[in-house]
Amino acid sequence: MGMRTALPTGHVTMAMSLDGFIARKDHSLDWLMKQKIEGEDHGFEEFTASIDGMVMGSGTFKTVIKFGKWLYTKPVVVLSQSLNHTDIPEELRGKVEVSNQKPRALMERFREMGWKRVYVDGGKVVQSFLREGLINDINIAHIPILIGSGIRMFGELSEDIDLELIESKTYPSGIVKTFYRIA
Repeated sequence: MGMRTALPTGHVTMAMSLDGFIARKDHSLDWLMKQKIEGEDHGFEEFTASIDGMVMGSGTFKTVIKFGKWLYTKPVVVLSQSLNHTDIPEELRGKVEVSNQKPRALMERFREMGWKRVYVDGGKVVQSFLREGLINDINIAHIPILIGSGIRMFGELSEDIDLELIESKTYPSGIVKTFYRIA
């Protein structure tokens, strides 16, 4: 029997309010849209060029389809127990699929598809991939705003996850990006 290739690596890049929220309770990102970031390159295009595809939760999907313009050029898998393929707008069919697979099974399927790097997005999805040990690094853009309540990036864990700081960078807008590798 031949050697099995490693699972693809999981990568998180997200904006977070200074008080730890990635969206309001209704998944709204209005607070993020207030940021004056003209002329700042936060590395998102470079990051998305480095991945083979993306997995996001249904809350994130329902938020990003409201933007009017689809932001992603790579294939997207929406992890959901409630959505199915009929919930995907016609113009996104072939670019977006819905799956109810568990994180590890999904990463095994990505491996079979030849994927090496997966962008993991959305609070609950990031939390479930973290708990399964499927995240390799986390890139957080700390936004200089307090929103008081909302959806947290990180949830409860059964054990500590040690992080190694790789880089920290500040921007004129007040955004501070921190890039951590899972130790």
